[in-house]
Amino acid sequence: MTRKGLTVTTRENTSRHPLPTHSSTSDRPMRAWGFTSLLVLLTVVNWSDKAVLGIIAQPLAKELDLTAAQIGLVGSLFFFTFIIGGFFSGAVNTLLSLRWALAVLALAWSAAMLPMVFTASFTVLLASRLLLGLSEGPSGPLTHTATFSWHPPAKRALPGALLAGSASLAKIVVAPALAFVTVSWGWRAALVCLAVLGVLWCVLWLSTWSEGPHIRSGKGHAGTESGTAADEPAVPWIRIFRTPTFLSCMLLIMAIYALVAIVLTWLPSYFEVALGYTRLQAGSMFAFPSIAGLTLMLLLGATGDRLTSRGATSRTVRIIIPVAGVVISSAILVTLPYVGVPALAVLIVSVGYGFLASGYPLIIATITELCPPRQTAGTLGVFMAMMGIGGLVGPYITGLIVDAADNPAAGYATAFQAFGVVAMVVALGALVFANPERDKRAVRADASSR
Repeated sequence: MTRKGLTVTTRENTSRHPLPTHSSTSDRPMRAWGFTSLLVLLTVVNWSDKAVLGIIAQPLAKELDLTAAQIGLVGSLFFFTFIIGGFFSGAVNTLLSLRWALAVLALAWSAAMLPMVFTASFTVLLASRLLLGLSEGPSGPLTHTATFSWHPPAKRALPGALLAGSASLAKIVVAPALAFVTVSWGWRAALVCLAVLGVLWCVLWLSTWSEGPHIRSGKGHAGTESGTAADEPAVPWIRIFRTPTFLSCMLLIMAIYALVAIVLTWLPSYFEVALGYTRLQAGSMFAFPSIAGLTLMLLLGATGDRLTSRGATSRTVRIIIPVAGVVISSAILVTLPYVGVPALAVLIVSVGYGFLASGYPLIIATITELCPPRQTAGTLGVFMAMMGIGGLVGPYITGLIVDAADNPAAGYATAFQAFGVVAMVVALGALVFANPERDKRAVRADASSR
């Protein structure tokens, strides 16, 4: 059956999860934003699982007699398996429907929380975080694919910002709650809460989800997008990955993610050990950088979609704006070692992180431009896997810097400064080399000539 240029096969219409509403536009916006909200909730769970290590780091280190370098190593090795898992996004998307792929992954996250509850040791901590990283690796690309299936390409900056803002929501809403649970009932109770949260999300997801019309993906689907030809030729993966836009944005997202991972692993410890705040205060203040990041992210996402609909180039909206944010962030963070007032240090980290994180969804949206719709999950899988290299490096190096510094305050501040400088350098590189419109035309022309 064909309606408004969208081909839906008879097999799909008679599947277990029919999509009869896709041909109707009356309720599509409500369904689109409803499912987007559900996927945002999943991403909140995802980031809460990541952030819990930062929340429980100090009581965990005290009970298990861990050094800062060991905590940093655990934080970094999480991203090692996260990278590996990310490379399997395309395969998971081919073998399973989005419904079951995300449900299985979420249940795996819940399972990864539990070993430390029963047997606490450095080895078990490391193994559970490795399992968590492996199962979270494919989730980012699949979550974006599921979300974008309900939004056309020109309108993806805002939903992308909401997904990216889930990291902020996790730290604004969930992190203070986890800090309270940790202080009141211990760090094990925080892990149990996260395991239960993942299971509850799966129940809601499996009972409601259906895939949108703009990206058809997963087992049994055609891999097409509304408004494109169903027989659009696939592009060799290497052709996408070697474009200047992909390469320069990859380096930029690595630098951004290194700082994000440092914040996830070390920020509560920085507030508590270096700046002198209580454990509950430090856990609650975890939200401050995220409030700034979420505000800027949503503002830039909505502005980006509006500028795109008015004819602004993708380079302007999705390259120049996030690069400017990273440069501002870096300029702020390099001043941190020279600040001696705790409240001012919190402000610098919060504002610097806000500008840094605000460009993340715009960069992700840029990468989706480079590939045919059927290759969205695989392309994002590789991109986000490479992004994880920043997370692999950042926490461990920060732990080494803190252990080697004269005092924790100097160590944390130096780490933020050093990674801020790196982010500024690669941001300027992206400004020179990244041009999504140019590289999209080149990729399509290469595919058509084959």
